[in-house]
Amino acid sequence: MLNIFVCEDQDDQRQAIAQLIQNIILIEELDMKLVYDTGDPYALLEKVTSSQNTGIYFLDIDLNSSMNGMKLAQQIRSYDPRGFIIFITAHSELSYMTFQYRVEAMDFVLKDNPAEAKVKIRECLFSAMERYTLQTNRTHKVCTIETSGRRICVDYDDILFFETSGNIHKLILHAKDRQIEFSGTMKELADSLGADFVRCHRSYLVNRHNMKEVDAKNRIIHFANGETCLMSTRMMKGL
Repeated sequence: MLNIFVCEDQDDQRQAIAQLIQNIILIEELDMKLVYDTGDPYALLEKVTSSQNTGIYFLDIDLNSSMNGMKLAQQIRSYDPRGFIIFITAHSELSYMTFQYRVEAMDFVLKDNPAEAKVKIRECLFSAMERYTLQTNRTHKVCTIETSGRRICVDYDDILFFETSGNIHKLILHAKDRQIEFSGTMKELADSLGADFVRCHRSYLVNRHNMKEVDAKNRIIHFANGETCLMSTRMMKGL
């Protein structure tokens, strides 16, 4: 999942940008989340330092602060080198400064034309999602699932286990920070994921790297986040 941050010192403009982003995510069912919007670059930077996901950053250049948008972007780069930085500004002539600050901006969105700005913001979100998916697939093993019209990429390292759902022909992915229901069968999934995932029960497929404890007596597998799943006697030996 991609986290989205907005830094704009004008309250009305920031609220409009945040609402537009929320609407696009909802309507297009994008695998991203607006996690923070503020007019204070220092407050945003503090949030970025604690974020573990790749981010999309919509930054005004003139923030009426000792830290302008370019300096903020430079700081963000040190914490999130793969992040996507988009400047929203009325000063198109400042685009050359991205080279001076070496922030590798993804795009510039001009405030002067609100209708065009809406189109550009939507394009930036889609472009960031496509690039993020390509980057992730090249550097990590990723499980890609489709649900409700969305394609969601989940890093193998974040997956705890899969279980069969109470809904027919549905499975549930249990990740470290979320659960996702999607269509599929346990056999097809096990065949596609390979040796990192082990069948421990007819209803469960576990990531062997994320198991915290195996209770053989009670046939229960424990994970670091407190979740558990069952283990059958027949499949215990293989596990």
